[in-house]
Amino acid sequence: MPKNIKKKVKLATNVSYLNKDFDSFRQQLVNYAAANYSNQINDFTQAGLGGLFVDMAAYVGDSLSFYLDHQFNELNLETAIEEKNIERLVRLAGVKSTPKAPSTAYVDVSVVIPAKLVSGEYQPDPDLLPVIKSETVFSSTNGTNFYLYDDIDFSIRTDDNFLDAIVTINGTDSSGNPSSFSLTKEGVCSSGQLINETHVVGDSFIPFRVISLRKGDVSEIIFVKDSDNNEYFEVDNLTQDLIYKRVLNNFDDKNLVRERIEITPASRRFVKEFDRQTGKTGIRFGGGRSDVFDDDIIPDPSEFALPLYGDRKTFNSVTIDPNSFLETQTLGIAPRNTIITVAYRSGGGVIHNVPASSISAVSSLSMNFKTTPSPDNIVKIRASTSVNNPLPAGGGEEEPTIEELRQIAINNKNSQNRIVTRQDLISRIYTIPNNFGRVFRAAIIDNPNNPLAARLFIISRNSQKQLIISPDTLKDNLSTYLNQYRLISESIDILDAPIVNMTIKYSVSVEKGYNAQSVINDINASLKDYFKVENFQINQPVVIADVSNLILNTPGSLSLIELKFIGMSGTINQSVYSNYTYVPSENLSRGMYFPPPGGIFEIKYPGVDIVGRVI
Repeated sequence: MPKNIKKKVKLATNVSYLNKDFDSFRQQLVNYAAANYSNQINDFTQAGLGGLFVDMAAYVGDSLSFYLDHQFNELNLETAIEEKNIERLVRLAGVKSTPKAPSTAYVDVSVVIPAKLVSGEYQPDPDLLPVIKSETVFSSTNGTNFYLYDDIDFSIRTDDNFLDAIVTINGTDSSGNPSSFSLTKEGVCSSGQLINETHVVGDSFIPFRVISLRKGDVSEIIFVKDSDNNEYFEVDNLTQDLIYKRVLNNFDDKNLVRERIEITPASRRFVKEFDRQTGKTGIRFGGGRSDVFDDDIIPDPSEFALPLYGDRKTFNSVTIDPNSFLETQTLGIAPRNTIITVAYRSGGGVIHNVPASSISAVSSLSMNFKTTPSPDNIVKIRASTSVNNPLPAGGGEEEPTIEELRQIAINNKNSQNRIVTRQDLISRIYTIPNNFGRVFRAAIIDNPNNPLAARLFIISRNSQKQLIISPDTLKDNLSTYLNQYRLISESIDILDAPIVNMTIKYSVSVEKGYNAQSVINDINASLKDYFKVENFQINQPVVIADVSNLILNTPGSLSLIELKFIGMSGTINQSVYSNYTYVPSENLSRGMYFPPPGGIFEIKYPGVDIVGRVI
């Protein structure tokens, strides 16, 4: 065949660009070779030499196709499967990966103060009223430490000149007059371990220097200072040059408002970066030089032009060194030739959600007085200090899983730091800073009485991973946190999600040859796994068909004779349930049991609340 004829045949051969698997690649190669190289080789079976060459080429094509598809999928947050890539995409979406969240708790701190006769009336000695400092550490029965957030000042008085504390008579003398008083005030504390560590920074200038903290699960960075006593402030990103600082209120209304917000320039600043792979937290500083005066908000490009030689009087983009822009103070100052001191809190998780009355020990007491009491009185008052938490601690949670971060990032990607949709609101709730606590579940429901308002239902968990009402401190923190993102016309009411506790009773018949108790144990295990609190959301119904199928699909289960759901509330047989009264028959619709608006189902005691029998 003439060469020009063979060329036309090659050009006429159809090539498919949709082949993406080995067999398709191989068949296309075989067809092409048979049409264009039939004079050289005719055997394309797997045992022949032609088949070897075709298989090798098909294998290369199949591998390249797979890896191209894989790499392309790794660029999309919804299709990525590698954890490192998902984490990078989450950061690009503006969502920060966070470690375990600490727990917060209300505590009642009490001291015993000797009585003193003042203006004909016995009262706590005004000269002996202490101030318990925020460095004070309390501990729970499971060994978890709780650090006091703010000072507790027992000398503060109300506008009526009464002590702002619960005052009770602690003891009397032989005449029946009070000899001492017990004073109790409420404080807020956070779980974790308080750590101070130092890092030596060399003389070399390193822009955007990163310091890795030695402990993992860093929930809060308290302060960062250098050896010259310069303070570095935490910001969301290095472009933020102003921070909102809380300071004591010294104005006339200080009795009404203890603290105020002050806008402070933050030339020295840092961002906190959490590495999920190592569990460690890094502090990234700015890129500017502290030894160069720089007061330009926007750098002048002409100041960073490379030297111009000869008769050239102009410069273009090529003659500007882009690295010079990073050395300005626009993105903060990088420390050098100093010692960085970092104070932070570490630790958290649901195990820190200790029950009520479990925070009972004073591990480390920091106390001072506004006067100078005698050493004997100081020793007695310190020894009398006691603590108790009347309510369970809450807000502690495990670090978000990679899938949870993926969903948060997808919802957060287009929000632009504003709460516009309900998905934006939910995303912000789950990304609240760890030191504020963390919500386990949240849901938004319309307010029937106000079309411009929404009801936000939240719930937390205790250390046994049981549902509990979220503490008031967490609600206050959440309200403050959301206010900076919500639109001015919106109103959000934060409410407790009703907890619906239930008992499941069922009866089955068992196939011949199966042990009845073993079948019951297997069904109970399946139901326990199905009703894990992690598997339920607020407003999620219980589908009766799903529960029935789970029972019937258990090996050995022949038929389901009876399936009954019973609402549980109050204290029953020494088991404490929620106070919400639920009647399943009144909430049955379309084969599903629905919770009340904003409610969530929970099988609180699976070993007791799942009861099966064989008929």
